[in-house]
Amino acid sequence: MAGGRRGLVAPQNTFLENIVRRSNDTNFVLGNAQIVDWPIVYSNDGFCKLSGYHRAEVMQKSSTCSFMYGELTDKDTTEKVRMTFENYEMNSFEILMYKKNRTPVWFFMRIAPIRNEQEKVVLFLCTFSDITAFKQPIEDDSTKGWGKFARLTRALTSSRGVLQQLQPTVHKGENVHKHSRLAEVLQLGSDILPQYKQETPKTPPHIILHYCAFKTTWDWVILILTFYTAIMVPYNVSFKTKQNNVTWLVVDSIVDVIFLVDIVLNFHTTFVGPAGEVISDPKLIRMNYLKTWFVIDLLSCLPYDVINAFENVDEGISSLFSSLKVVRLLRLGRVARKLDHYIEYGAAVLVLLVCVFGLAAHWLACIWYSIGDYEVIDEDHNQVRTDSWLYMLAESVGTPYRFNVSGTGKWEGGPSKDSVYITSLYFTMTSLTSIGFGNIAPTTDGEKIFAVAMMMIGSLLYATIFGNVTTIFQQMYANTNRYHEMLNSVRDFLKLYQVPKGLSERVMDYIASTWSMSRGIDTEKVSQTVLQICPKDMRADICVHLNRKVFKEHPAFRLASDGCLRALAMEFQTIHCAPGDLIYHAGESVDSLCFVVSGSLEVIQDDEVVAILGKGDVFGDVFWKEVTLAQSCANVRALTYCDLHVIKRDALQKVLEFYTAFANHFSRNLLLTYNLRKRVSAPVLL
Repeated sequence: MAGGRRGLVAPQNTFLENIVRRSNDTNFVLGNAQIVDWPIVYSNDGFCKLSGYHRAEVMQKSSTCSFMYGELTDKDTTEKVRMTFENYEMNSFEILMYKKNRTPVWFFMRIAPIRNEQEKVVLFLCTFSDITAFKQPIEDDSTKGWGKFARLTRALTSSRGVLQQLQPTVHKGENVHKHSRLAEVLQLGSDILPQYKQETPKTPPHIILHYCAFKTTWDWVILILTFYTAIMVPYNVSFKTKQNNVTWLVVDSIVDVIFLVDIVLNFHTTFVGPAGEVISDPKLIRMNYLKTWFVIDLLSCLPYDVINAFENVDEGISSLFSSLKVVRLLRLGRVARKLDHYIEYGAAVLVLLVCVFGLAAHWLACIWYSIGDYEVIDEDHNQVRTDSWLYMLAESVGTPYRFNVSGTGKWEGGPSKDSVYITSLYFTMTSLTSIGFGNIAPTTDGEKIFAVAMMMIGSLLYATIFGNVTTIFQQMYANTNRYHEMLNSVRDFLKLYQVPKGLSERVMDYIASTWSMSRGIDTEKVSQTVLQICPKDMRADICVHLNRKVFKEHPAFRLASDGCLRALAMEFQTIHCAPGDLIYHAGESVDSLCFVVSGSLEVIQDDEVVAILGKGDVFGDVFWKEVTLAQSCANVRALTYCDLHVIKRDALQKVLEFYTAFANHFSRNLLLTYNLRKRVSAPVLL
């Protein structure tokens, strides 16, 4: 099925997504361990808020955070920090630093090396906790006359209480680069962070991949049991079966247990997120299931039959539970949820249409019997109605109704339930597909009203399902054929030119991913068509909506007038990148300003990662300050599926020249997270 394995084939570097998601309450920076002075390649929002610096201001500065040192920062501690980096060790310190506004703050700083698949240290993770509230300035005879922060510095060497509370114990001889130690640094308990490498998504042991063979088989079992439920529930309600048959009671109980197990499995099954990534975080899986199908699944698997089977249950309660069994039909929502997986296959659609028609006839047959059973005995006059179709059927099959005077004092006899059901189904089938044959005909008022309603339903079903089968197939096959023709063409191309297997898988995964998200629609072509059809003002409104995330997240656009935003929005383009795609090559002219809306990218200079960019970051060149066209000094490569909003140099300059007031504000407030014009001059460590 199209897009069924979206986001699963192409290797992705999910390191940044995992570390950001698992450390929402942690303030941290990442430093490159292979370049002298270990420059910062990423800082999260928590660190920026804690330090007062913008992300663009701390990029490429030393991850020792020496730019935050001040006159009261302890020199011995700073030397220990540097030695920790030089020896690729894990350690933690209490250190006095200064925010951007030069406010002194005590930090508990943890340092941990991060290794790749070759066990080579490639990054340093540095986390920061504000412990100023824990530090009590010491004032005694020897410190009288000292300033407040001088006494605070004295507290560093005199008291280690906070350090003992917060610092993880590291024994001598222990392998300090174990994943568990890194997890301790992030305060993540037993969670294990991935290595910084290209890798397929990994899941915890108790999480099931939604595309594995077991889950696929299980889904088919649930689909079959759902149809079983859709058939048996109306039958049991209409024929008022109390399920005294032990065999059927056991079967229904097993079905209930399987549906309960399915609920448990759904709490442990991955799903594909909106950006094409596989969501394996247990908390996100639980929240997603609770918000979608949990309530319906729970209501549909309650054991109504078991309660209804007890002999001492009151008749009213028994009728209530018989009616509540209809709630199980909500299980059909599961079928609707999976239709998009099979909708492109004509055979599957044909089977589904036949099943829908058969279910409709089955449900109507149950209603038809219920009406006849209600009207065949006139309880007010204690007599049988000879004009009922059930009475006529009983006479024709030799099982007439009779009044038991000596025994129960009620009417008994009549045709068997099997004979009644078959006759009811025969009548509804003939009425839905034609006008019937007259051998079974409605005679009472209730039967005639139902027959009229059934004829109307039948005409709609017949016209919708059978009358338009050809049209449905043509419409569905047109899109499906186009998809398969494209896949076959791509496969032939890859095979003809002997494209390597890894690259071939990336290409096929990208096609499946884009097809799944766009449903085969050429979004660029359609957007151009829509913008051409719409008037100018409406085009601008659409473009502002499409770029709303960029305008809301970046302070450079806050003072832009409505007209200025419209002019800018008309010039923006959206680019979707797959893992491994190069957005810029070294030496390439930088003619665009790129805003990262989702995903993560890495900036590589001389085979070293000098920056990791994520949501909200900006890279490119400061066109409004430079006269010449810049040449990129690094490669920019996508780590995961990314969405970029890009504006060309000429288009941006044109808008800035027209809106001069906004141009000044824009140039002052737009900070590039990474300027591709500037080359990082730090030498590489040997």
